[in-house]
Amino acid sequence: MAEAHQAVAFQFTVTPEGVDFQLSREALKQIYLSGLSSWKKRFARLKNSVLTGVFPGTPSSWLAVVIATLGSTYFRVDVSMGLLLKIQKHLPHSSSMSPRNRMVLSAVIFSTGAWISGILLCRQTLKLLLSYHGWMFEPHGKTSRSTKIWVAMVKVMSGRNPMLYSFQTSLPKLPVPHVKDTIRRYLESVRPLLDTEKYDDMEALALDFQQQTAPRLQKYLVLKSWWATNYVSDWWEEYIYLRGRGPIMVNSNYYVMDFLYSTPTSIQSARAGNAVHAIMLYRRRLDHEQLAPVMALGVVPMCSYQMERMFNTTRIPGEEADTLLHLLDSRHLAVFHKGRFYKVWLYQAGKLLSPRDLEMQFQRILDDPSPPQPGELKLAALTAGDRCSWAEARAKYFSRGRNKVSLDCIERAAFFLTLDEDAQGFLWEQEESLDRYSKSLLHGRCYDRWFDKSFTLVVYCNGKLGANAEHSWADAPIVGHLWEFMLAMDQFQLGYCSSGHCHGVPNSDLLPPQRLMWGISEECSKVIEASYSVARALADDVDFHCFRFTEFGKGRIKKCRTSPDSFIQIALQLAHFRDKGRFFLTYEASMTRLFREGRTETVRSCTSESTAFVRSMADPKCSPSECLRLFKIAAEKHQHMYRLAMTGAGIDRHLFCLYVVSRYLGVDSPFLAKVLSDPWRLSTSQTPQQQIKMFDLESNPDCVSSGGGFGPVADDGYGVSYIIAGENLVTFHVSSKFSSPETDSKRFGKNIQQAMLDIAALFETPARKMAN
Repeated sequence: MAEAHQAVAFQFTVTPEGVDFQLSREALKQIYLSGLSSWKKRFARLKNSVLTGVFPGTPSSWLAVVIATLGSTYFRVDVSMGLLLKIQKHLPHSSSMSPRNRMVLSAVIFSTGAWISGILLCRQTLKLLLSYHGWMFEPHGKTSRSTKIWVAMVKVMSGRNPMLYSFQTSLPKLPVPHVKDTIRRYLESVRPLLDTEKYDDMEALALDFQQQTAPRLQKYLVLKSWWATNYVSDWWEEYIYLRGRGPIMVNSNYYVMDFLYSTPTSIQSARAGNAVHAIMLYRRRLDHEQLAPVMALGVVPMCSYQMERMFNTTRIPGEEADTLLHLLDSRHLAVFHKGRFYKVWLYQAGKLLSPRDLEMQFQRILDDPSPPQPGELKLAALTAGDRCSWAEARAKYFSRGRNKVSLDCIERAAFFLTLDEDAQGFLWEQEESLDRYSKSLLHGRCYDRWFDKSFTLVVYCNGKLGANAEHSWADAPIVGHLWEFMLAMDQFQLGYCSSGHCHGVPNSDLLPPQRLMWGISEECSKVIEASYSVARALADDVDFHCFRFTEFGKGRIKKCRTSPDSFIQIALQLAHFRDKGRFFLTYEASMTRLFREGRTETVRSCTSESTAFVRSMADPKCSPSECLRLFKIAAEKHQHMYRLAMTGAGIDRHLFCLYVVSRYLGVDSPFLAKVLSDPWRLSTSQTPQQQIKMFDLESNPDCVSSGGGFGPVADDGYGVSYIIAGENLVTFHVSSKFSSPETDSKRFGKNIQQAMLDIAALFETPARKMAN
């Protein structure tokens, strides 16, 4: 989503330490540290899986192998092919050990070795099978015989309901693309954006880089790919997110919304009670490895390592770079209401509080008439302003005493909850209500969300809710997985009684929420006010337009035998050209979760094929049939680019890592400097839908999702998020800046709607308008 904003600003933050000696040592040091961190994560997952009893080779399977081996020796069948006798010969001789005991011990040793070897063999075989991605490039609706055989083999090796951990360790590593292929695809992507002279200059730079500089840089990346789990993800997290010094509010964080039409209850405390309880149930399943991975094609798992940091995680500001604080467990919640902070325990006697108990605790906070303490009201604005200012203030004013105690309570909470004073949500008579809803979730009042927490759950006074998520620890599909689970649990399993309250009887003996105490000095208050001013100016400049496109959805698009994502991406190109009169570099977020620790890749959606189609639509001499032909070519090209990105053959992450290596080696590359400084004036992302099918959307159309969005990426550009929800609805979230004379979110929204209709008109299938 919003990573495109940081991706053009990060290059000045990559600096080697100790550049007075051989710089190659610094590059090797960084590769070593990446691998060390990667191996630590592996051992942590292994330990957690053993403790929770979901290690792929369970003790019961080991015992079965031992019994089978012992049984075979009883019938005088040597399944070890002579190894049992060799093991017995090497066992230490002891008068206390009878021949029978020696035989049993050797059988246990052999069985354990066979058991471990079987696990490793199965895992390696599965890893090799999952490295096959040919199924993605097959024609739509057709499956080759080789793919059918491959699917059957994957099912046999993994089982139909594999554990999450076993899949994480069996996923292949992200491959390092060949430099020649990356350069070729890069030049292809910029061809429609540059005139002949500028393209020739860029081509010369690129080819010189390919021949002179890239081979040396590539060696370090290949070395890192051997040692580390993923050659991109750790550097991406550090340099794109954690080293950014500007505000993360608007520029990095993103949001997700409630159901578009349905509000299960209008009682704020009750909705918060059910939502928090459902979220904690999700955490329990996550901790016990009870969540099956999201699957592609029904058999290919998506990496979910980012889920590990979903809870008990906070971004901690630093002078040069932020860090992520992640705790193994947290038993409490940090809550904000009307400028006051509270600590709410989530467990009593080791048992998770019921929704009704949580509702009572939240209602106690809502009923508390006490005012904020001096300086407390806008305290959270520190997380919304510049990171250096927050780091200095944290070290100076929050490193001791009650301020430290209270800050620790927030930073060590499972997550953050805001009981918002406002009413938000979609109103049928006010389409612009979605604009207000979006801005509220993106930045609120700039002091009523803790932007450093992994996510802030926001519950409004009318029962609607949403969440604001910090971006460094995970991408939107991970938060979306939790969000779908929470909404489904809230609506269809936990439910509410006829009066709108949570089911059950509250335990009135529970201790009330604990008010956090602060000692904010006048000097500290000035720092808080300064951060608030920075954040307020940023928030006031956000021009947000969220709207429903109800003329048609994926139902009609699929009848046109076109990918819904390709259809919308090409519509965005048409709309953007009509809006600005020229083409620009376009960022579409794809995922690389087919690989271990995979995050995202960029699809450069502005292609020669899409620009040819857009120009044909502006040419009155071009017939509809010719426009349609060009559209189909553009759609097929987009699909191919998306598949390449998903299978590790993208452009931008490879170039990003080459640039990081060049900085550590002290190598100046005009080509990489130019590539990494080009702004993405159109940044787009699709919100995933129905990752976990806990209810039937067709039977419950009111429970359609609103999706989520992010702030503007460039000062003179647009950020667009969209969700293809159901058969007849697409919801768009468009952001830009009021300060730019080149952008207008509502104008761009109208262009998007018209582009969608104009493309649909090229097909003969009649449009179907959803009844309002």
